[in-house]
Amino acid sequence: MPVEVVPYSAQWPVQFDRVAAQLRSALTAVPSAYVEHVGSTAVPGLAAKPVLDIDVVVPAGDVDAAVAALESAGYVHRGDLGVPDREAFHAPDDDPRRHVYVCRAGSLSVRNHLAVRDVLRRREDLREAYAAVKLALAADPAMDIDAYVARKSAVLQDVLAVADLTTEERRRILRLNDPSSA
Repeated sequence: MPVEVVPYSAQWPVQFDRVAAQLRSALTAVPSAYVEHVGSTAVPGLAAKPVLDIDVVVPAGDVDAAVAALESAGYVHRGDLGVPDREAFHAPDDDPRRHVYVCRAGSLSVRNHLAVRDVLRRREDLREAYAAVKLALAADPAMDIDAYVARKSAVLQDVLAVADLTTEERRRILRLNDPSSA
């Protein structure tokens, strides 16, 4: 299936607000949980795959309760998919299309998501470079999602280089996104 990257949509934050309210309602038994809009759809002006990325952030002791709460709301738990401290879910519907994750607070997974979002919101030069790479990759009709993620890793490393992550943390993120880099 080809990778689709589209121009930024002002509807993405509106869609996030709606889904976040639903998630917060589902998570009332987990008062420590908070919901973050991450990924490219969370960066005004950035071209993106038209799929929201949403992190539900909880302390380590509340991960199981958050997973259970989302399952009760119709989300299908998919496990960590190889990413430590992050539990992935299929949404109960596609309105909007979204990836939802329960992440342990302070984990590298959530710190990575927040760092990329925050740097790209601040730095137009990096936002434009990232957009150019994403659009070029998506223009290849043979591009699959694994190759797309791996081949945008270099520009993401440039983004993370100005974030509050150590060299070793950036290497770990690179190995997750591009296993051939190991």
